[in-house]
Amino acid sequence: MAENKVSKMSYLTNGIIKENPTLRLVLGTCPTLAVTTAVSNALGMGAAATFVLICSNVVISALRKVIPDKVHLPCYITIIATFVTIVQMLVKAFFPDLDAALGVYLPLIVVNCIILGRAEMFACKHTVFESALDGVGMGIGFTLALLGMASIREIIGAGSWLGITIIPESIDRMTIMTSAPGGFFTFGLLMAAVVWYETKTNNKIERKLCVEKAEEAKEQKGEEN
Repeated sequence: MAENKVSKMSYLTNGIIKENPTLRLVLGTCPTLAVTTAVSNALGMGAAATFVLICSNVVISALRKVIPDKVHLPCYITIIATFVTIVQMLVKAFFPDLDAALGVYLPLIVVNCIILGRAEMFACKHTVFESALDGVGMGIGFTLALLGMASIREIIGAGSWLGITIIPESIDRMTIMTSAPGGFFTFGLLMAAVVWYETKTNNKIERKLCVEKAEEAKEQKGEEN
């Protein structure tokens, strides 16, 4: 019983640290680089993605035995797009400034590889409760990665954090940090820290191309036959 509780809890904690979707699995890098110029944008994108992750995981898991294998991907996208539309309408209605700041990246959550990846790799194979835990963990992990990047970029580039002045006006800002090069530089530093952590703890994540994974799947299928 205790082992079962531990294993279920791991579904929640894996996405936060061990399998952080942005810093360890290197997924969702496009919105990560684009919206992390300010902490408010990062929190908004993180909250939106977390909502979609949890809801889509739950629905896909509940329908996993009903959705035909041949059309599973279009069905997943339809489910995800439904929740993204709900989020987009809510943001437009109650947070127009955030909607303007996130721009096209809010509706593009539909094809965010984190959400599609969890639907394909987890939700369609696990129970509703487990899928909900996975969605919460991955969403928190994604939000924390965005928050970390945005904090560094906003403090150094604008001298503020969440609009609160941190660095006095008398000190020059490194405005490059709020532009594209600053985003890549910050992401590179955080990734270097992750690689150092993986080496230090001997807990490396195996990263393979889709082609390599497909070849391995074919070989395993051939061995089973």
